[in-house]
Amino acid sequence: VCIHRVRSCSSIRFIKSKYVCVFDKSALKFSHQQRLFRTSAVSCGQIVQFKLSDIGEGITEVTVKEWYIKEGDSVSQFDSICEVQSDKASVTITSRYDGIIRKLHYNLDDIAYVGKPLVDIEIDASKGVAPEEDVVETPPMSHEEHTHQEIKGHKTLATPAVRRLAMENNIKLSEVVGTGKDNRILKEDILNYLAKQTGAILPPSPKAEIIPPLPKSETVPAAPKDKARKIPVPVSRPIVFSGKDKTEPITGFHKAMVKTMSAALKIPHFGYCDEIDLTQLVQLREELKPLAQIRGVKLSFMPFFIKAASLGLLQYPILNASLDESCQNVTYKASHNIGVAMDTEQGLIVPNVKNVQVCSVFEIASELNRLQSLGSAGQLGTNDLTGGTFTLSNIGTIGGTYAKPVILPPEVAIGALGKIQVLPRFNGKGEVFKAQIMNVSWSADHRIIDGATMARFSNLWKSYLENPASMLLDLK
Repeated sequence: VCIHRVRSCSSIRFIKSKYVCVFDKSALKFSHQQRLFRTSAVSCGQIVQFKLSDIGEGITEVTVKEWYIKEGDSVSQFDSICEVQSDKASVTITSRYDGIIRKLHYNLDDIAYVGKPLVDIEIDASKGVAPEEDVVETPPMSHEEHTHQEIKGHKTLATPAVRRLAMENNIKLSEVVGTGKDNRILKEDILNYLAKQTGAILPPSPKAEIIPPLPKSETVPAAPKDKARKIPVPVSRPIVFSGKDKTEPITGFHKAMVKTMSAALKIPHFGYCDEIDLTQLVQLREELKPLAQIRGVKLSFMPFFIKAASLGLLQYPILNASLDESCQNVTYKASHNIGVAMDTEQGLIVPNVKNVQVCSVFEIASELNRLQSLGSAGQLGTNDLTGGTFTLSNIGTIGGTYAKPVILPPEVAIGALGKIQVLPRFNGKGEVFKAQIMNVSWSADHRIIDGATMARFSNLWKSYLENPASMLLDLK
């Protein structure tokens, strides 16, 4: 009661002497200081503990991979604060407030938990605070200090990829005029701004228009391939023998692999292998590679494998389905979101190309280029890594002809592609010719997929690749 009297009075002299004897001087001094702080006319803000919100997919903890701000920096709404990595994807966290960063609660590579404070942001007290946030009183700040840390009220709308592009080129988003919806800043706005600053001429967008092929005299020649067998080169990392065992926690994508593969062991796998003669496809790709390069896209064999798989899934939709946990219902997926297993420094990841059934081979190649670039940089988002319905794993890029792929739940089928080899084969006349042979290994969920269905799908997929012109009849 006495403390309440101290805090409610505007001056210490109103407290009666009989109450003073109950408390020591430090308690009264503390209460008096609190009162003076609360009634001070000096400008002060409120510190909001900006908590890590739920980023979906049942994720409860993430690893802080990069900070885009430091203590004392001013931020606006939607500005990037940090990049975090879960066991499924990398996510860029953006600010909900205009204010000044006062504290970072984590260092790099620390584990941050959903619902716990990520940073403390000082905001203007007059603008109010969201009720779900924790507010902490700040010490008084001089007018001069407040002037140098003026908070901008300008809001910028941009995706994390656009913000990263701006940050890499030292461009302030507040200086860029957005041409998107609600003045959202697009990638083209950043490039145009950069071109005006540097005087550079931007290359046309790959999807802007179809550029006709060059005359034969000007066609870009294909680089000759080295036919010699490649010798494996040891990894260029210093080998240190410490003589001691080392224990490390399983984090990031490795943690996801533990979870996913443990669930995959519950699935009865059915295996099926075959070989594909890619001689005609190799010739076709060599003809199309220069055209794709002119349009800014690297054309590999994988877009053809993916498109052929999608055409096969149209005939055998059971392979593009999922089975519920009780094994009572089968869901046939309308979209062909075909995943591609990638080997990265962070571990095995499986981004997927969305809606392959309505994409051209060139569009698939363009999307693969994007996914590979983001995967190498460890910047794939949750949308890129989730929603897959069917998977292809090109293990042949590293080595090997056959594999035993493990199904990625909740999918029901997966294919592993071996390396392409030049081998002798016989034609219809019994003559030996040089063929480009690739082996494929399929795994299917034997609870709902029988061997005959898997074999028929493989035969159809094989026919599309061995006679790539036949795909024209079914392309949409």
